[in-house]
Amino acid sequence: MLFWLGVTDNRWFRHVARSRSDEVNFWQPSARAPFTGLPEGTLFLFKLKAPHNHVVGGGRFVRFTRLPLVTAWEVFEQQNGASSLSELCSLISSHRAEPASLDTEIGCTVLTDVFYLRPEQWFEVGDRFNRNIMVGKKYDSTELVGASLLADLQSATNGQWVADESEVAQGGFGKPFLQRARLGQGSFRTLVIDAYQRRCAITGEHTLPVLEAAHIKPYSIEPVHHISNGMLLRSDFHKLFDAGLVTVEPDLKVRVSGRIRDRYFNGKAYYRLHGQTLAALPLESIDHPNAAYLRWHNENRFVE
Repeated sequence: MLFWLGVTDNRWFRHVARSRSDEVNFWQPSARAPFTGLPEGTLFLFKLKAPHNHVVGGGRFVRFTRLPLVTAWEVFEQQNGASSLSELCSLISSHRAEPASLDTEIGCTVLTDVFYLRPEQWFEVGDRFNRNIMVGKKYDSTELVGASLLADLQSATNGQWVADESEVAQGGFGKPFLQRARLGQGSFRTLVIDAYQRRCAITGEHTLPVLEAAHIKPYSIEPVHHISNGMLLRSDFHKLFDAGLVTVEPDLKVRVSGRIRDRYFNGKAYYRLHGQTLAALPLESIDHPNAAYLRWHNENRFVE
């Protein structure tokens, strides 16, 4: 089984450890990817910087993406390891040659199933990790060093952390992980943004600050985060969709309610899209809006 040991900002860890969030954004101060080919579901461990050369927790890798700093805050908020947008900007700037601005693109490594070791459970990596490495390193549990790190993790947690045998046998996780992972709101938003290639499903708009990940069937009713229960929408269409004034039929055609005209005496910009097929869809058909969810929205939210 492959796993990753990531160099972790100590301030970031202190903040997320206090919140005990099971989903976090393990960001990079630049938009450069820290690794390539890391399968979804890979174990991702946190290693603090000096004076603590210890493994202190970890999670499961969901996705690496690039987002403007302000969008990363809107998506993850305090799961970024900071209590405010200004604190996040300051934290990221401390790792850059020049100060970050709100539109600075940063790397976002989305993790779920996050766990935190108590200080007495932390274990040193010693010479198993070269201190000159600035970002992180990939390990293989079938090799001596990787096996020893996982053995220390097992010992530190009294065997509570156990790799699934089928996952070890396959040497990774792959696509099925997303179907069984406990994805949170941040993961959902990130996955929908990437699935729709940063384009509004209805209009094709690709100005990221005005795009939002919308649930088709509300999370309060269907408490799971599936990409197929989401669409990336321009913020005004998101509000209209949630209000039942716009919907998408199972054949992926847009319907606009007459109530926009009757109640608000306008709506020409919206009616032009009535009957049009969605302008953007995910590349993978499994991620397309699920017909059952769309049917639910048509029957339970949309008003003629």
